Amino acid sequence: MTPVTMVQDVSFAFQPLLSTRTGEPVAVEALARPKSGGIYDLLRKAGKSGRLVETDITLASRAVLAAARHDVAVPLHVNILAATATKAEELIAALRPALKETGRHQTEVVLEISPPFSQVHRAELLRGLDQLRELGYRIAFDSVGDGDLPLSLLADVAPDLVKLDAHLIGGLPDEPASLAIVESLAHFCSRTGIRLAAVGVDSEDQLLCLNRLGVRLAQGALLAGETADATTLVPLPRQVADIIELNATTRTTNEAPGVPMVVDFLRPATTLPETVTAEEVRDALAAAPTINGVILVDNYGRPTYSVERSRFLIAVTGPYGHALNAKKPASRHADAPRVIRADATGLQLLEMVGDADWERAGDDIVVVDNHRVCLGVVRLTEVVRGVAESKIEQAAALNPVTRLPGAEIVDREIDRRIHNNEMFVVAWLDVDSFKAVNDTVGFAAGDDLIRSIGRALADAEADLPGTRVSHVGGDDFLIVTELDEIATLAGRVVDQTWVTEGMTVTVSLASLVCGVRTVASYREASRLLAPLKKQAKAVAGSSWVLTRPGADRVEVLRGRPGERRGQHALRVDPRADTRYLAAHQAV
Repeated sequence: MTPVTMVQDVSFAFQPLLSTRTGEPVAVEALARPKSGGIYDLLRKAGKSGRLVETDITLASRAVLAAARHDVAVPLHVNILAATATKAEELIAALRPALKETGRHQTEVVLEISPPFSQVHRAELLRGLDQLRELGYRIAFDSVGDGDLPLSLLADVAPDLVKLDAHLIGGLPDEPASLAIVESLAHFCSRTGIRLAAVGVDSEDQLLCLNRLGVRLAQGALLAGETADATTLVPLPRQVADIIELNATTRTTNEAPGVPMVVDFLRPATTLPETVTAEEVRDALAAAPTINGVILVDNYGRPTYSVERSRFLIAVTGPYGHALNAKKPASRHADAPRVIRADATGLQLLEMVGDADWERAGDDIVVVDNHRVCLGVVRLTEVVRGVAESKIEQAAALNPVTRLPGAEIVDREIDRRIHNNEMFVVAWLDVDSFKAVNDTVGFAAGDDLIRSIGRALADAEADLPGTRVSHVGGDDFLIVTELDEIATLAGRVVDQTWVTEGMTVTVSLASLVCGVRTVASYREASRLLAPLKKQAKAVAGSSWVLTRPGADRVEVLRGRPGERRGQHALRVDPRADTRYLAAHQAV
């Protein structure tokens, strides 16, 4: 039986690879679907007949042809076995006519190398991958975490993409081992510049976990199912769109003050109708030598094409370029525009470019409004410089011991919540008798203690989307959080036993529940919180007290009120810990 006979009943489905930050498709994978049985059954039969590599190469070629109607601006992922990659010359020869017929370039194809790896000679595999890369093909390793891929091969090859196996993702977010492995691979990919993708995402908890771990690409039934037509865009399920939107919003509010917005770099766009000729675009470029390109828009002002100056002029100038192209549509030499909304941050723009683009670092990015109408363009180089400068400024403002920001971040966050008529809790955490720590066990031990508390607060901030923490200085921390998050945060710091150099230390947490329009500013909240801090420190042991503006009672939720340090009179209600949330929400 020949390879052609083996694959004659195989069809192809297509599944997008999505950005977990934006929900936008950044690539599409061609998946072979035999008429009966699975693809591995077919490959097993091919292997028994001694035609495994030939069959796999035929499948790869057919995958490219099946994606003929797919937008070539979005990379196509094609699966091949590791054994096939060792026969690079044969694979290249088979793919060349398929690429030519579909108008796709090698740089727009990602070859996903699948196991088994143990059955191929390592040197032959490395040689084959080098040959494929020299022609522009991108390399991804598939099924990482459940196959026989040696970790040393990741280091030697440095693939463009690593795809985590669905079995590994299935353990998220509850299995500590799976969580640790994904977190480690995310760190490895971040350090090496390799992109990391998760396969088989089928629950909202998994998607949230992947966002938190920094896995920027994902595919699975939860995000988008398979389609027979590679051109079909399947809208995200509502709950998934909400998660991605929440993630984007959370990142924006989590970012320290000063992170620039996209509109901070906005330039006027040179726009022309999408029907213009190449000659008209050339004239526009000649009239404005400082612009990077031209944006072609439809009748409503929405961008449809992006014409980059250098690539366009190379194509239409020269001895015959003008004669061949002048009167033809300029869109023949244009790309799909890279678009971002005006309310995005500079960091979100950099993530979008990193997720979706391989080569177009010099192109302008089109900024649009809610109706996708072009507002202008930004240059990637300027955004990179602006974000870098803001990060330097933020780093200079961090506390050198805890690496937490100063009170300014909570200042701005409180004023923002007041402006938005939101309910919130502002809290002050203080180490009891901190001077005694320094005097007894030394300044280094004191720094270690403050650093440990800072880490606990930073971890709480990462887990609680409505919480912001700052290190005011010394042993004082200022926090703004949500009413339904303050108990969790208190559990992280007040219920913890803090020990440094054998010395046990207690902490005091004073929290002020600020209802809508009960405080006018950060300054007023700070003024009301100051005496509450003294009352918290009057309670023996690690303490937590809570009240609200104008209340005549302070609730003691943690500590030993019968052994108060000072003479501050407190009305103690030991049951308040179980009922304060409902009571204050009702106020």
